[in-house]
Amino acid sequence: MKLFIIAALLAVAAAAPSGYKPEYKAPEIAIVAQSDVRNVDGSGAWSYAGSDGTTRDESYAQKQLAAQPSYGKDAYGKESYESGAGNTNKGASYYISPEGQKITLTWVADEGGFQPKGDHLPVAPVHEYELPVAPALPYSRTGAGF
Repeated sequence: MKLFIIAALLAVAAAAPSGYKPEYKAPEIAIVAQSDVRNVDGSGAWSYAGSDGTTRDESYAQKQLAAQPSYGKDAYGKESYESGAGNTNKGASYYISPEGQKITLTWVADEGGFQPKGDHLPVAPVHEYELPVAPALPYSRTGAGF
């Protein structure tokens, strides 16, 4: 009987509405423009724009890649030098950061890898200095047999 009373009290406590109300409510963002084009040859493009000013555009196409050694080996342990089809993508995004900064990001993804460009992306420092070289000392043969 005690177990039944405890279970009933727990059920009532769990069903009671909580007084929690979130302090921040995210604004509703509507999609104001959208397109999606798919072609028979495997290429296509899509884009959208949001009511908050964000946009994204991307296009893609299939590309015949030249024969080159693959990374690794095939199932039989041989290096593979086959050509084949691959995808190339390029696109752009625009949005406003929480700090109010306008961010534009463009990219290309192809056989050269993913290549993003944007003013907000960090850039590796360039070191412009010469490495120290040990001084050249005169060489003389010494020791047994010389």
